Amino acid sequence: MKKENHFINKVVWITGASSGIGEALVHEFVRMGATVIASSNDPAGLERVKAECGDSSIMVHCVPFDLSDTSGIDKIVEQQIAIFEKIDFLLNIGGISQRARIDETPLWLDRKIFEINYFGTIALTKAVLPFMLRKQSGHILATSSISGRFGFPLRSAYSASKQALHGFIETLYLENKKFNIKASVIIPGRVKTLISFHALDPEGKEHGKLDDGQAKGVLPQRAAEIIIRGMLKNKREILVGKSELIMLHIRRYCPWLFFRIADKIKSM
Repeated sequence: MKKENHFINKVVWITGASSGIGEALVHEFVRMGATVIASSNDPAGLERVKAECGDSSIMVHCVPFDLSDTSGIDKIVEQQIAIFEKIDFLLNIGGISQRARIDETPLWLDRKIFEINYFGTIALTKAVLPFMLRKQSGHILATSSISGRFGFPLRSAYSASKQALHGFIETLYLENKKFNIKASVIIPGRVKTLISFHALDPEGKEHGKLDDGQAKGVLPQRAAEIIIRGMLKNKREILVGKSELIMLHIRRYCPWLFFRIADKIKSM
């Protein structure tokens, strides 16, 4: 089946949809005939993305909420099911990064990063999963990072939260594949988004800088295309990036070289 036909009349829920990869995915799925539930903690940003879909904006439904507050997620999911009757695809794109050494990162900041990247993601996933099981169909994706496969300087909580997602999504797949539920981890390297700009410093404030590596990354539009292609191929790990992805192979097959390289890289 052509990708242009695969998503017609499907309901796709995307978090982190007000910018970056999430925003690009909204445009791609709408273009392919899907109904999109667009979520983030930026209502104005969501409305902008919706408006930029032009004539197809009717296919975009803005549902803002904050991943750091999971208290109302069950109700939000029930409201969407009442409207759309199903969720075919859930793309957990929203998250936050970090730029702080371990010794200068207070524990409350570790918890905040985990609340957004891990607990926010699994809370939404746990709320959506029963409805997919009822339909015996669905595909759930979560965004990790190449530093979700190894440690990296200034990203201790970020790296740990993303590594936790790998374990969760892989278990989700193994438990539910017999019910026709697919699960994938998206592993971006350098993508030209504002993730480094919004990364949290030791005080929990925005880093406020676009890392050099980030500035040279693939464009969000290209990342969205790679993700959708990976979904169509039912890949359990979808790699997004350029030459930096080789770090994954170096870490696996030549760990001593990985540590030598990682020690010299300032940003990723």
